[in-house]
Amino acid sequence: MSASILGELPEHALHVATWNIRRRAPTARRADAWRTRAPRLRAALRVEQPHVLAVQEAMPDQATFVREALGGRHRVLGRGRSASGGDEACLLVVDEERVEVLDWWQQALSDAPDRAGSRGWGNVLPRVLVAAELRDRVTGSPVLAISTHLSLTSPRARLRSVAAIRALVAERAMPAVVMGDLNAGEGSPTVRALLEGELLRDAWASADDRATQRLATRPAYRTPRERGRRIDWILVGGGARVRRVAIDGRPFDGGWPSDHLGVHAAIELVGALG
Repeated sequence: MSASILGELPEHALHVATWNIRRRAPTARRADAWRTRAPRLRAALRVEQPHVLAVQEAMPDQATFVREALGGRHRVLGRGRSASGGDEACLLVVDEERVEVLDWWQQALSDAPDRAGSRGWGNVLPRVLVAAELRDRVTGSPVLAISTHLSLTSPRARLRSVAAIRALVAERAMPAVVMGDLNAGEGSPTVRALLEGELLRDAWASADDRATQRLATRPAYRTPRERGRRIDWILVGGGARVRRVAIDGRPFDGGWPSDHLGVHAAIELVGALG
């Protein structure tokens, strides 16, 4: 398998993607074992080569693995969500040949956003976002990129987290792309709050072209189907146009790299060429 799920990118388009790669953990299920999944994830990443990749559930060794699978030129932004930073992380993995990192930071989704490992709003575990201000080296346009993974169990925590994300997008006032595992599907209070007022737009719904069918994004190592929730999202804001979008349900090397599917988009940024 040698072709990107997006096909040939439109001129000047930036390839962004999000993927919950499933943390490495002891398991009796062969499909879920990291030793089984790692070669599949390597194959998928080598095919896709996104310019900006949001990763969720990455343990420290998996963060290194992702960077090496992409050829080593990408920069990993983010650390574990605990106070020590040594556990699973949300990450932004960026191709510095295509985008310049102007600034980046990680904040807790709590009332103490600058305190690593802090919890609040009903989050049982620490939850974070990783944000970066980037500059597209092709168009010259800035873009705010955010990777996050919202609460599995608390609707209140998801809504408070959405408010924090929206405040950040509104404050920076530049093209934006928000990516991650929202643990919420279409029509949920979480997604409705994110899309309120069109500060952010659903990349799937607003794309000029869809390269695949709509799939539920957590098939849990089973053949992906349309029936079910789309909980892994790419949203765009400001001067970001979605040229093409795809949900990748393809198996690699005989199976799936994660219990989640990767979601990809080719976005066009407003910027001064030359």
